[in-house]
Amino acid sequence: MEENFDGENLEEFDNIITLNDENGNEVKFEFLDLIELDDEEYVVLLPVAEEGEEPDGEVVILKLEDNDDENSEEESYVSVDDDEVLSKVFEIFKEKYKDDFNFIDEE
Repeated sequence: MEENFDGENLEEFDNIITLNDENGNEVKFEFLDLIELDDEEYVVLLPVAEEGEEPDGEVVILKLEDNDDENSEEESYVSVDDDEVLSKVFEIFKEKYKDDFNFIDEE
């Protein structure tokens, strides 16, 4: 799910992670928060704009899954298809950061 906010105060966050998209391209994201909902964990990420690009302010919400390999400490990020879950996670994020970001409601 992608939601908009104006990105004000982003300099407070410097936690950059790199993920591969469905085409194998590396995409950098700024980690904004980890949200727990119904015993599941979701990450809220902000795509990092390439040099010369204007940031669009849309966040990406992915579900955090542990790999089945007991010896591996790697985690996977998977897309969430349930709009209700995405809305709930984003509402938690908005409430938590209502004083830090100016959220834009596009509905």
